[in-house]
Amino acid sequence: MMQIKDKVAIVTGAASGIGRAVALELARRGARGIAMVDLSEQADVAAAQVNNEVDQNVAAAFRGDVTEASFRGHVYDEMSRNFGIVQICVPAAGVTLDALAVKVNKETAKADIYPVEHFRHVLEINLIAPVYWAMEMVARIAEDRARRGLNRWRADENVQGTVIFIGSVSSQGNKGQIAYASTKSGLEGAAATLTKESIFHGVRCGVIHPGFTNTPMVRALGEDYIDRNILPATQLGRLIYPEEIADAICFMISNSAISGTLWADAGWHPLPA
Repeated sequence: MMQIKDKVAIVTGAASGIGRAVALELARRGARGIAMVDLSEQADVAAAQVNNEVDQNVAAAFRGDVTEASFRGHVYDEMSRNFGIVQICVPAAGVTLDALAVKVNKETAKADIYPVEHFRHVLEINLIAPVYWAMEMVARIAEDRARRGLNRWRADENVQGTVIFIGSVSSQGNKGQIAYASTKSGLEGAAATLTKESIFHGVRCGVIHPGFTNTPMVRALGEDYIDRNILPATQLGRLIYPEEIADAICFMISNSAISGTLWADAGWHPLPA
């Protein structure tokens, strides 16, 4: 088991949506310190709201680009200095940039291919950045153990850290999401590999695949699209609440018997094309 109480956490994409809900739930469950990382200036507002909710100064806002290594190091340094070594990492920042992989222009009869610069941008934020935020935590836990003369982790030490990556039901393939779906599927391979290595230091890794959740990213699709293409394919007949995903993530963190992936999709099955 790994208790959330008194642990230090980093959550990226924490200004809104799933990231914000995760930070709040971690605070409610007694986390000692939570880095709420986001590019948006709303990170400060979200951190203040979390602190007000639990009546403690546990959340600290960090504004910056999650793809920048120096920024990542700064966040870990500050959290270690002010709260202690980070043991929970939920890298939730993500983007979509949706478009068909190949679309024929009706006027010119020419095929437009999804822009490679868009693919690389989504890849950097949705796959490379989460993996490196996770590896940063593993590295610091490994260094801390080495300083204390500890080598291979033993089960009687209890879990030293947990990473939960945010996948998506789109990892199974979704029309118009060639880049997004590729990155979310890629997280499974990254987590499976990293957990085989990081358990040497006592760190677990998992992936949660949320269905369509009531977040700004999903709402940006438009109410008409949601009503026509998402809700009819969802057994619950509604969008998932971010709080439901946050609860599932905390379950994955605190229950060390859970491994691999967890689907929190509200019974979503894509409609026939």
